[in-house]
Amino acid sequence: MYSPTIHCVAVNFSRDCVDVSHVSKAETCYQSFWLSSCYRVHFSSQCVDSSDLWFSRDCQGCMDCFGCVNLKKKNHCFFNEQYSKEEYDKKVAEYKLYTREGIEKALKDTREFWKKFPNKNHQGVKNIDCTGSYVTNSKNVHDSFLIRESENLKYCQYIQETPGSKDCYDYSNWGDGAEMVYEAISCGSGVQNIKFAFLTQESSHDTEYAIACRGVSDLFGCVGLRKKEFCILNKQYTKEEFEELIPKIKQHMIDMPYVDNKGHIYKYGEFYPTEMSPWAYNETIAQEYFPLTKEEAVEQGYRWKDVDTKTYVPTILSENIPSDILNTDESITKEIIECAHKTNCNHNCTKAFRIIPNELSFYKKIGVPLPTLCFACRTMERLSLRHGIHLFERKCECAGVNSSVGNYTNGIIHDHGNSPCENTFMTGFDPKNSDIVYCESCYQQEVA
Repeated sequence: MYSPTIHCVAVNFSRDCVDVSHVSKAETCYQSFWLSSCYRVHFSSQCVDSSDLWFSRDCQGCMDCFGCVNLKKKNHCFFNEQYSKEEYDKKVAEYKLYTREGIEKALKDTREFWKKFPNKNHQGVKNIDCTGSYVTNSKNVHDSFLIRESENLKYCQYIQETPGSKDCYDYSNWGDGAEMVYEAISCGSGVQNIKFAFLTQESSHDTEYAIACRGVSDLFGCVGLRKKEFCILNKQYTKEEFEELIPKIKQHMIDMPYVDNKGHIYKYGEFYPTEMSPWAYNETIAQEYFPLTKEEAVEQGYRWKDVDTKTYVPTILSENIPSDILNTDESITKEIIECAHKTNCNHNCTKAFRIIPNELSFYKKIGVPLPTLCFACRTMERLSLRHGIHLFERKCECAGVNSSVGNYTNGIIHDHGNSPCENTFMTGFDPKNSDIVYCESCYQQEVA
């Protein structure tokens, strides 16, 4: 596997990327989210099998496109309009993407342009019978989030490590050939038939309530074991003793459940009590999806970690960061750069950051200006563009000739003719927002 390079989150089989999240088989990509098999794709999201894209969304098999949305197998398109190569290059050059002003203008223009086009209710490609958000190359995956190449999953999140996973329920983080996983987190790499597990990996199987175990089987309530079997609470038993004791222990957990300091009851079949978490609430990704104040978190029984006071002394203020990459020299790698947020945000801002030599070389290679935000702030701003984990019941907004919201006019007459589409679905698109959302059928007829 290639290394995920610099400032990336959830990257598989990729290289030479900076500031990307949840990408697979990507190379030389920047500031993008949920890419698959892409090369030189920047400021884009949900693109597949494409190269040399800028500020594009939901494009498949495209090359040399700028500001585009919902395109398939197109090249040299600028805001969805076809141009010759020479005309396209001239249009792109007018934005002066090597300057911060050019990048900011392109971001503003493309976000406004994207809003004019319908979105598919389900954010994913190459699926059979799937619901949720950001599911790709999967079958029978429902109410799940950020899934790749998996089958028969429900209520799962972040199962994107390939090869995919099968037959899992209530499972978060990892994958990589996992099967029959229930109520587990951060487990993977060939695990099978594991329940109520945390950090259990490397082909472990037939375990319950195992934490940080590797290559194990037939365990119950064990921590930190390697290549062991038939153990209970880290004590070795024979196979016969193990099989005799386990039913008794489970019944005891049901008859005398654990009660935490908030009165929550944990019987056999429940995941670990929240108060056992080694991390505070605001140190986990839970804060990304279910944000709480310190007071709310403590009231619900979670720990909270106050942000450490940063003592960095910037040598360059954010307003003095070079705005033109053409005139940025190697001396910038010696500086401590002030983050433009100046800790006035909820992103765990680091207050200051540095540009390392490899990072500067990347920016010069693709021709973009230096960032003005620290890594933490850049990551949170990029991830804020994706859906939350919630799903909403909505009706297709194809009204026949056009959309029922916005000003989009359909390119062709759909199967339902001039009458409004009656399809309903569950989607990550919040109805409070102004996005145009079509069912799979109407969307496919528009972008085919």
